[in-house]
Amino acid sequence: MEDRKKLAIIVTQGTLDWAYPPFILASTAAALGYEVQMYFTFYGLQLLKKNLDLQLTPLGNPAMPVALPVIAQTLPGMQAMVSSMMKAKIKSKGVASVEELRDLCIEAEVRMVACQMTIDLFDFNKSDLIDEIEFGGAATFFEFAGQSDVSLSL
Repeated sequence: MEDRKKLAIIVTQGTLDWAYPPFILASTAAALGYEVQMYFTFYGLQLLKKNLDLQLTPLGNPAMPVALPVIAQTLPGMQAMVSSMMKAKIKSKGVASVEELRDLCIEAEVRMVACQMTIDLFDFNKSDLIDEIEFGGAATFFEFAGQSDVSLSL
């Protein structure tokens, strides 16, 4: 591809709040004409599952807009409740879902690579992952990232 700028993103987190930045940045960069590759490793692989049920983790997240005492965050069901509240807020504000953002990336031909070592380590079943991905090791990421104009770790 001629002289397109390149963006490399390594995705290491798989919670609801950490799913938005990589997909927003990747889809925006692709819309601006960048060649984009996302490399999903460790907990980031959760974002490549066909059926997403992402949760928000309030514990240890002092930037949460809802102030919850630490003891309340440890109560059973609190994570599900906070996640449900956040999903409702996202929907009420007209913000795209993680699935919609991921689909935008696929449509924009963002290359998504799943870390083969992590798949093996955590016994992932490839049939649980979306079809539009590739599999590769760290060298796959470095091959692209080494030529990228921008590299991000999220």
